[in-house]
Amino acid sequence: MAHLNPDFLPVQSASPLPHTVKNTSGYIENAFPGKEEQMVQVTEYLSEKAFIPAGLAQNEVSWFYGNLGIDDMYFASESVESIANHIMALYGAKIFAYTKNDNGLDINLERETEEGAVYIHTSRPGVSQLFGPQHEKRIDSKYLDVSNTERSYRLESYRSKGTVSSSSSTQLRTYFVRECSFVNPTPTKEQESNIRETADKSFLEKATENTLEIYADIMKLALTRTGPVIEMFEVEGSRERRLVIAYKQQTTQSFFAAISDLYHYYDLYSTRKYVEQFSNGITIVSLYLNQIPKSSAPPIEHSIHQIIKEASLIYCLPTTPLQSFFQTNKLSVQESIYGYIGWIFAQHFLNRLGNEYTSLVNILDGNNSTHQDVLTKMKKRLRTDTFTRDYILEIIKTYPELVKLLYINFAMIHYVNPSINSLKPTLSYQRLRTDTILSEEELHEKIRRTTSNSHELMVFESFLIFNKHVLKTNFYQPTKVALSFRMDPSFLPEIEYPTKLFGMFLVIGSEFRGFHLRFRDVARGGIRIIRSRNREAYSINLRSLFDENYALAATQQRKNKDIPEGGSKGTILLDVNQQDKPLVAFEKYVDAILDLLIMGQTPGIKERIVDLYKKPEILFFGPDEGTADYMDWASAHARERGASFWKAFTTGKSQSLGGIPHDTYGMTTRSVHQYVLGIYRKLGLKEENCTKLQTGGPDGDLGSNEIKISKDKTCGIVDGSGVLYDAEGIDRTELTRLAENRMMISNFDVSKLSPKGFRVLVDEVNIKLPSGEVIDDGLTFRNNFHLNPMVQCQVFVPCGGRPESVDLQNVGRLLDHENHPRFKYIVEGANLFFTQEARLRLERAGTIVFKDASANKGGVTSSSLEVLAALSFNDEEFAKHMQVTEDYIPPFYQDYVMEVQQIIERNAQLEFEALWREHQRTKTPRSILSDDLSLAIVNLNENLQHTSLWDNVPLRRVVLEEAFPNLLLKQVGLETLMQRVPENYVRAIFGSYLASRFVYRYGTEPSQFAFFEFMTPYFSKVQ
Repeated sequence: MAHLNPDFLPVQSASPLPHTVKNTSGYIENAFPGKEEQMVQVTEYLSEKAFIPAGLAQNEVSWFYGNLGIDDMYFASESVESIANHIMALYGAKIFAYTKNDNGLDINLERETEEGAVYIHTSRPGVSQLFGPQHEKRIDSKYLDVSNTERSYRLESYRSKGTVSSSSSTQLRTYFVRECSFVNPTPTKEQESNIRETADKSFLEKATENTLEIYADIMKLALTRTGPVIEMFEVEGSRERRLVIAYKQQTTQSFFAAISDLYHYYDLYSTRKYVEQFSNGITIVSLYLNQIPKSSAPPIEHSIHQIIKEASLIYCLPTTPLQSFFQTNKLSVQESIYGYIGWIFAQHFLNRLGNEYTSLVNILDGNNSTHQDVLTKMKKRLRTDTFTRDYILEIIKTYPELVKLLYINFAMIHYVNPSINSLKPTLSYQRLRTDTILSEEELHEKIRRTTSNSHELMVFESFLIFNKHVLKTNFYQPTKVALSFRMDPSFLPEIEYPTKLFGMFLVIGSEFRGFHLRFRDVARGGIRIIRSRNREAYSINLRSLFDENYALAATQQRKNKDIPEGGSKGTILLDVNQQDKPLVAFEKYVDAILDLLIMGQTPGIKERIVDLYKKPEILFFGPDEGTADYMDWASAHARERGASFWKAFTTGKSQSLGGIPHDTYGMTTRSVHQYVLGIYRKLGLKEENCTKLQTGGPDGDLGSNEIKISKDKTCGIVDGSGVLYDAEGIDRTELTRLAENRMMISNFDVSKLSPKGFRVLVDEVNIKLPSGEVIDDGLTFRNNFHLNPMVQCQVFVPCGGRPESVDLQNVGRLLDHENHPRFKYIVEGANLFFTQEARLRLERAGTIVFKDASANKGGVTSSSLEVLAALSFNDEEFAKHMQVTEDYIPPFYQDYVMEVQQIIERNAQLEFEALWREHQRTKTPRSILSDDLSLAIVNLNENLQHTSLWDNVPLRRVVLEEAFPNLLLKQVGLETLMQRVPENYVRAIFGSYLASRFVYRYGTEPSQFAFFEFMTPYFSKVQ
């Protein structure tokens, strides 16, 4: 049996070569010239108060000033009264310890103001505080975590050189927190890398030239890096090691306290610590580390390299519910963070439904809405009631020894062992303790024997499932900002997730957790940020996170039927206490995924990882809720990281980066509105006479463009600010004004409403409507207005709103007392606004419903053609033809946008006609036909890509001449397009074009000769 302790696998320093500094503090020593005079005043003050006997007061003051070894900064910053009070507190603690016959002293002194704070406490070197005030955590939450370019706090911390008395070995630790006063609070881009411009004034007075030089170099690196910069310095003639860590402000939390826990784990302690802030948004932490005397831990010369490696893990996840196991040496930092990841995985994927649920699914009728409702409720209840988050955590905490063994199983797969020559002396062979490596079967047996019931067994089996299905991870990258795992999704139960995923990413950061799911190798979809108003909302969002992500990606897959990319979706759930960090979370999410897409080449920064997938991967991201403004950054960041696919990495970019903004050109609306116009055309209705309700207001993309492009009589608008309703039709001129300026209905001029019209805002209460009805709460009224029987409109076009706003439980409110639908026509612009069961119920009642996957595919088509242009041009051509400047729009860009709009409208018309025709032929509900149509296209696409048709090169060229946009063919040429665009992408264009055109023409049940008939014109062109 092999023995190894994977906690201490070989690592490299983040610094390619060791730096050496002179054995000085790096800061000018604090010296208080008035110390002697102050000492006399303190003695006099104590004598007056007479709390300490007169004969002892002089001795206590002398010891405090002379023997204790407190840094002079304390005496310079504290008043005589404050120091005297601290001496009295120390004296009282000694008396208390004496009466308890206890040699230890417990002293906690503090003073907090708006400008800063002073903390003094008794401190054992190398030991984390698990109880009591925990000053470092307070300093983090109150001062360091909230520091930004507008208001920041710097910190100096010192360990006393002496002890509190001649009979005690107890030392004091002091912390001095001060608000920063920057030389230049608002530096320009040119000034932000100049340390003398961006530093705090008192820091510049205290720092030596060598420290300024070191900090300046590290600061410049931190400005260009997403994650932390970690450098280590050896001290001449000493075993002391100094760590300097720089990172962008507010990109991690509780880091100062967590890094202390980390070096304490290796029996190190700090003599002094500094945290400096800079007006360019950089934080620099400096630690002076030494080894505890007579320590049995590995020597500091070795352990410091492990600390450097693990500091990036601490930066990613500074605190977890398993922190106490790490602080008490029961688990290493890697083991505790691995246990936390396993906890998150178990929350989402523990198989909680069981065989009984599977049996029930087989018994009940999937087409029966009542049965479907029962199954949906049962699934939600089983998932929440059986294994709560707290219950899973309690089980994990009961068996830390199993976490250790499971971590070893994980590490033996994913740790990369660098070449021996490049290593510092490793801890692997230094530690006396060794751990046994178990095979998967042995490990499962060990879990089975150790756990005491089936629930505990299931929790730890989920850890094994996680280990077995991780294909690659950045867990062991020397620098990272969040943890990412590329998963093999084959573990997902088919009964819950009938359509198999192609790929799955799990990303976990200190502000969020998230997924990225895709149904095909070449796939694209938006990245959505999910916020929570309170803890209850967060709990609901957490439980539904993966299922919502899966449903959104599946909708995208159906929607992407006309284009080469399959469906994908990314979700980022902000932690309940991090609702103000969407950009930080997005940046970490993107960077962590890029770690797994780009091969690492830089020792100590980005190294090669274990890749069990063994194929190159490209993901295409698009904007979604909360991320529309972040696409430029993602594209630019991919370029900085050296990604060859940076131009195509994101869609929805600024026009200056070659993006085609959906909202500016109304891309999504052009598709949705074609369905509305199609209904009017088929039924002989005049648009101007049709009444309409719309959710999603004039401030949004879809809502504003629907207002601008339509000519109907809009009676109701629901948006984030409230409800606007007028049965006689809302004034279209005023509505258009709001849409043009992207303003909410809270800005509507209510004098333009008829006597029957009203506006109710979400923050209003007790509002009386023209009908006399009183609305108690504007928020509740807004949330349920689409279900309100007062709404009398022919057409309902949801252009915004939460998923599943209408489900089986409330769909009955869209029917009148005679079971007739209140809306005759529904075109679902917003994703998943209706559940499928709700759509079918409405269709049975007589509503014409066109679901989201068919109606709102205009945006995805536009994005797909944006990606294609990015892949087709080289960097120089892309800048010339696709990048818009303030005073110039390239002619190609203008023409290409028009061609994209034409393609969107043509695709929408083709699908509308196919759905209308198939419904008339089969009487199958359109909501089912939409899925059938999508499925038929997707399946045929996959088959066509892997048939002899693709291998027929002349035929391939004929099809691609028709499938590629005309403008790209003219500008670049087919040969160049086929060379530049990745083959799997070209193959997808070939398959999707033929499949969609065939199914739109012949339907979902074509005759056996239909495909031959369809392909005949293409073959004739070959000949």
